Amino acid sequence: MTRFESLQQFINTHFSEQSYALNAITADASFRRYYRLNAENKNFIVMDSDPKKVNNVPYIALNKVFSEQGFLLPSIIHSDEQQGFFILSDLGSTHLADLLDDANRSEYYQQLISLSAKWAKTPAAPSMNPYDRDFIALELDIFKNWLVNDFISAELSAEQQQTWQTSTALLINTLLEQPTVTMHRDYHSRNIMRCEQQWAIIDYQDAVQGPLCYDLVSLLRDCYFKLPKDELNHLLEFGYDEFKRQGLIANESFAEFKYWFDLTGLQRHLKAAGIFCRLYLRDGKQGYLANILPTLEYVIEVAAQYPELSDLSALIKTSVVPKVQQRLKEEQP
Repeated sequence: MTRFESLQQFINTHFSEQSYALNAITADASFRRYYRLNAENKNFIVMDSDPKKVNNVPYIALNKVFSEQGFLLPSIIHSDEQQGFFILSDLGSTHLADLLDDANRSEYYQQLISLSAKWAKTPAAPSMNPYDRDFIALELDIFKNWLVNDFISAELSAEQQQTWQTSTALLINTLLEQPTVTMHRDYHSRNIMRCEQQWAIIDYQDAVQGPLCYDLVSLLRDCYFKLPKDELNHLLEFGYDEFKRQGLIANESFAEFKYWFDLTGLQRHLKAAGIFCRLYLRDGKQGYLANILPTLEYVIEVAAQYPELSDLSALIKTSVVPKVQQRLKEEQP
């Protein structure tokens, strides 16, 4: 029996006396597959999450944790944990990404900053790993291994290696010096949904205990959408005030907060650029290739603002981006 046949058998156990329609939804960046199920004029989401490829324990455990904190998440209605099949509530199909041309965009972002501060205060749970030094370093290695080594087949000189090591050590230390909070880890426009005038959060299963500014960076320096500079600065100031209001920071200056924000963004974007390469090279997902260069532009632009990171900016600009551009040209049909 194929996996899809097993999935249909699972659905039949819960909708045995009903006729239903099952339609595939565009896959995300993980190994999971999603379908929209319509039965008796009601919609559900079916998630196929093979436990041989994905650890589903955090998804189930954190669903309970965040739901109990009052966040709107997909409800788990039926599940076969052994096979990795789930029937979830359907939150619709409107993501923040679909609303970015809306006149109320800045208001949406302010609401989501406030929501992220509330999320940050969620008590730690056993399923949340610590986003510690080794974890952060491992993520930075994704850039070096998948983008530099595998995607553009480049070798860094001894001087460039030193730049990389010095820069990443600074990034790691800056992330670790921030207050530790509950962190979604992928809080961006494709993982935030609008459902009945509420904000719903999906892809929460990778939540960890980590640095204060990480989710704010995910939201405001989204790899899939670039906010105008003035709007970003205004929202960053709003975030600083909101985090103070909600008790996440106390005596830190805005300049220190912005430094945390910027360097956290560098770590996240280096990792993300590497992940986009991995999704292509390992998983055959071409749709993320278009996000590599804009993500690297974030790194170049932000790192250039700090003398201690100017060499990293130059390294990415002169030795990485041209080779990425060349590889992308070669990949065009």
